[in-house]
Amino acid sequence: MPEAHRIRAALLHYSCPPVVGGVEEIVRQHAEVLHRLEQSVEVWAGMGEVYTDDFPVRLDPRLGSRHPRVQEAHRRSLAGDHSLTRRLTGEVLELLRDWGRRVEVILAHNVLHMPFNLPLTLALRRLAGEEGAPKVVSWAHDSPYFRRRVAPHLFQPPWSCLARRGRHIHYVTISHSRRELFERHLGDFAWNVVHNGIDPVSFFYLDPKTERLARELHLFDRDLVVVQPARVTPRKNQELAIRIVHGLKQLGRDVLFILTGAYDPHYPEAVAYYRHLRRLIEELELQDHVAILAEYRFADGTRLELDRVFMRDLYLVADLLLLTSTDEGFGLPLLEAGMIKLPIACTNLPIFHEVSDGVCFIEAHHPPLFSAGRIVEYLSRTGPHQMFRHTISRFTWSHICERELIPFLQSIL
Repeated sequence: MPEAHRIRAALLHYSCPPVVGGVEEIVRQHAEVLHRLEQSVEVWAGMGEVYTDDFPVRLDPRLGSRHPRVQEAHRRSLAGDHSLTRRLTGEVLELLRDWGRRVEVILAHNVLHMPFNLPLTLALRRLAGEEGAPKVVSWAHDSPYFRRRVAPHLFQPPWSCLARRGRHIHYVTISHSRRELFERHLGDFAWNVVHNGIDPVSFFYLDPKTERLARELHLFDRDLVVVQPARVTPRKNQELAIRIVHGLKQLGRDVLFILTGAYDPHYPEAVAYYRHLRRLIEELELQDHVAILAEYRFADGTRLELDRVFMRDLYLVADLLLLTSTDEGFGLPLLEAGMIKLPIACTNLPIFHEVSDGVCFIEAHHPPLFSAGRIVEYLSRTGPHQMFRHTISRFTWSHICERELIPFLQSIL
């Protein structure tokens, strides 16, 4: 993004990695994806470690939920003595003022609604009302007021602040069903919804080359990503695959066909076949829908080097393995795809029947548009594929940050 639009954000929670927990994982992914999208990000926490060199991780035990002074302040407050809570609130407020000079918005995950560090909650509420302070966003995952039995002290000051709207605080929760609960139990807040998500890059441990290719070719924005790990040779019948991809496009799918293999420049037949495929791609206007990786160069001009890790990554991010060979001795890609539950469409060869089960067989003599329709119908019956595509198209952190989170932050800033 242009420099003028970079958001300087801090993500705040009681703890951060390597502490294991659902909110800790959300904070980690939030921070990593915002950093990847060229935003300025910091993580603030009470427990954890400086777990990355990519962006600042600031730790102070007074922000945690297990600090002895925090727990003692809670114990005294329950007995009616709020003096330690007031002192700690002042200390934490000074800390947040100091750290807050470097940021313009604080995304406070759960700490404004959960009863695990009351001084932190009170300090944040005070900071939000100060002139020139960072904007404060309450990023609410949960609330003790949703429970069937709520502890009586949570309805009494100062604990009752957990259920009261802060006039200068912006409120976000993670789903529409959660928003209904917050509105039902905590009054008429103006709630925004920004969904949780998943980061395919970290979930799959994708190689940096794969992440870069995915970004440049918009892999996670497509309707279908079809892969064929095969050399460019007439026996592989790649013109049929390209015509089927054209059929998928005609059926309204934004499809990307990734052909991994190279052709042998020492054989005139292979060179002629490669040129035939290039002409076919141009005739069918599929330049934005077919990527031949043997010739691929990244946006900065560097050549993509293929290896086994990268090939594994392609299986992980693809929707379909498509093999259109006219002859094969075995068909190892079928087994590789089977290992990661990748749907398969392939020509009706005896060897493919021998080594596979539950795949979509296509006939080389059938019209490509007919075969494309069979593939669409096959994928519509493949439950894991439907959930995979639903997740990739709607719930990746890059999508959520670009379409929901960053626009929301820009609107409050």
